[in-house]
Amino acid sequence: MTGDNLGFFSSTSALWALVMTSLVFSIAAVLASVRRNRRRVVEKLPPAEPERRLLREFEKNGNSASAALVKWTPATVRRILAEELPDAQVIVVSNREPYIHDLKGDKVELVVPASGLVSALEPITRACAGTWIAYGGGTADRLMVDQNDRVMVPPDDPSYTLRRVWLTEEEHQGYYLGFANEGLWPLCHIAFTRPVFRESDWQTYEAVNRKFADTVVSEARNERPIVLVQDYHFALLPRMIRERLPQAIVITFWHIPWPNSEVFSICPWREKILDGLLGSSIIGFHTQFHCNNFIESVDRFLESRIEREDAAISYGGQTSLVHAYPISIEWPPALLGSLPPTDQCRAVVFARYGIAEGVKLCVGVERLDYTKGILDRFHALDHLFATHPEWIGRVTFLQVAAPSRGTLTSYRQLHEECQRLAEDLNQRYGRDGYKPVVMVAEHHTQRQVYEIYRAADLCMVTSLHDGMNLVAKEFVASRDDEQGVLVLSAFAGAARELLEALIVNPYDAAMMAEAMLQGLMMAPEEQCSRMRRMREIVADNNVYRWAGSMLMDAARLRKRDELDLERGAPPPPSNVVPLAERRYMAVR
Repeated sequence: MTGDNLGFFSSTSALWALVMTSLVFSIAAVLASVRRNRRRVVEKLPPAEPERRLLREFEKNGNSASAALVKWTPATVRRILAEELPDAQVIVVSNREPYIHDLKGDKVELVVPASGLVSALEPITRACAGTWIAYGGGTADRLMVDQNDRVMVPPDDPSYTLRRVWLTEEEHQGYYLGFANEGLWPLCHIAFTRPVFRESDWQTYEAVNRKFADTVVSEARNERPIVLVQDYHFALLPRMIRERLPQAIVITFWHIPWPNSEVFSICPWREKILDGLLGSSIIGFHTQFHCNNFIESVDRFLESRIEREDAAISYGGQTSLVHAYPISIEWPPALLGSLPPTDQCRAVVFARYGIAEGVKLCVGVERLDYTKGILDRFHALDHLFATHPEWIGRVTFLQVAAPSRGTLTSYRQLHEECQRLAEDLNQRYGRDGYKPVVMVAEHHTQRQVYEIYRAADLCMVTSLHDGMNLVAKEFVASRDDEQGVLVLSAFAGAARELLEALIVNPYDAAMMAEAMLQGLMMAPEEQCSRMRRMREIVADNNVYRWAGSMLMDAARLRKRDELDLERGAPPPPSNVVPLAERRYMAVR
């Protein structure tokens, strides 16, 4: 290439960069204006009727812009149920239960698990006064239920029913630890851990899904419940429910990523999994990217008709919608009002973990899992000390890693490797009274977790692959002082919303070390500016909007079904068993 050509391309590139920079700043200005005006628009409306009008407009058009103008609260969800889904029974199905009863000596202790799924769904189920069906794994769970295996929760303000399902040790091993977590979990996460598929695990997975289907049928008060099926533990459940409750609205939310069709193809039971999920009325993912992967998998392995513009799949005479619903958290977090100011939280946390005063605190909070990138952030800290040794003694990394799936080999090995690397860093960079890494492999209460968030100068969420990751949103929600820096993996769904975080590639230790350095040195004014914008996003896109959006889509489907009946659509197949008989069969 000649020098003139090089000059031309250089000038063109510079001009193009200038144009793109201007465009980016223009878009950012527009978005900022929209964020500022959202609340103004809502605040100018009288309290009740305008919100109903916006909800009706949202229902009519499926318009996310209209949804953004709604102030999403528990009352909004209740109003949707009352006005758009009158008399609808809401049933939530998940593996993990929201309240666990454990025996401690001769006393029963109530445990609220620190789970992203529970944090998201529990306030919704309270708002809906619904029924939550889950595996009862607590050592005192059987002692606390009635003769129908039910218990009202929360204990201090009972507002919904928890129905527990009992599994044998063999069922839990094959369905949960085996197929779900040695098979589907690594299959769906790009963390380079090979999935393990066993025929016996698959058979147990099928049997447990059938057991949960029996429970859903027995809990259904009529032919048309709204069933919210949660996560990869229940890929077969939607079809099983559909076979016995054909008028139910089944919304399945897949909380982890969906792999591309090439990766998914290695699963020996891929067609059965897709068939099971397509028993759903609506299938939800965190991001459109995961929706696209799912649709491509269906297109590759099943005979179906795909309407890409409508995000709909027609299969076996039924249509399933495939939509993105980014999950979030309760806003404002109920716990926040009972916590002391951030400086007091900082003093408590520093005293609890023996951290010297004046040290900058970086934190990581998650389950001990190979998808979370814990080892990678330790390597980033090592790189920071190697390239900027002046920070040795001035920064401590507190890693809270709740034990998880410890009977599986890959998780035991990860725990050992994390411990070894933490000890190595402490040996090489530690000194009297100073440890660069404090690793705590223990379960923490939600209050303790929020204290840690509020004490931190920097929070690292560096997942190698994640559906959403609610730790990022919890950290933002906890910082009502508008301080602290979030370092966030580009491979977590939250990175698509929290653009003011420092976005990193967790596989690049040097990049993460530079982001840590930037965060540690960030001026309070910039921290405030970034945190304020992220808090606006989490407040607007809260968990009630996540649930409300799915319920509004369910209302549209119900109205469509009602119109079909008015137009003389054929009744359900004659081989469908009446509800009373289905209940009897489920009990048997």
